[in-house]
Amino acid sequence: MILGIDTDLFAAALAVALLAGFVKGAVGFAMPMIMISGLSSFLPADLALAGLVLATLLTNIAQAFRQGTAAAWRSLRRYRLLIGCVVLAIGLSAPLVAILPDRVMYLLIGLPIAAFTVSQLAGRQLILPARHRARAEIAMGLTGGFFGGISGVWGPPVIAYLLSFNTEKTEMVRVQGVVFLIGAVMLLLAHLGSGVLNAQSLPFSAVLVLPAALGMWAGVRLQDRLDPVRFRRATLAVLALAGLNLIRKGLMG
Repeated sequence: MILGIDTDLFAAALAVALLAGFVKGAVGFAMPMIMISGLSSFLPADLALAGLVLATLLTNIAQAFRQGTAAAWRSLRRYRLLIGCVVLAIGLSAPLVAILPDRVMYLLIGLPIAAFTVSQLAGRQLILPARHRARAEIAMGLTGGFFGGISGVWGPPVIAYLLSFNTEKTEMVRVQGVVFLIGAVMLLLAHLGSGVLNAQSLPFSAVLVLPAALGMWAGVRLQDRLDPVRFRRATLAVLALAGLNLIRKGLMG
């Protein structure tokens, strides 16, 4: 037993964090989705949620500030409406962890995300005009934050928003880092209050930071070699898999 967890399960948790870090490094997101999906398959749901919090927080710090503080600040100002809606919705929805049925949550977010990404991969690219940006930021920010407070997964709606406005690769990854960093801080504070993060679960969350960081380092090396077209397709592929997995979890209960 390690930190009260069977040794084999503990090793599996480290492997999940390593994989999640690699995918995040390569496409800029998906760490919470992979970690909550993987960890919850063999650990209690609240421990799985606690496990992803610190790794998500620290890897997003690295991602947000990779091009420096000035670039991160520009992204923060440009996407302040999106970020504000994410933060607001995370704070409001976190107390619902013990109330909303998991199956409903997974299906509500999985179905539209899967439909969006599959259509994009099939060549039906949706690029929205700039005049819709404010409404899209509000809608996607509130949606992402709502599900983020409940499950720790707020990426899919935000990624769908950035793809819909054909955001350039470097900016897209940086904006994800900024948005997800602020969301991660909110998630940390929310679940210190909800009791999900406590004296028993915090050490486990801290241990998962190292494999997540190692995986992210390797993933970033791959990201740097991807041209914009391949990066977009890789992003869509990961997003589609995430959406389909959420649907699977919703249907299986």
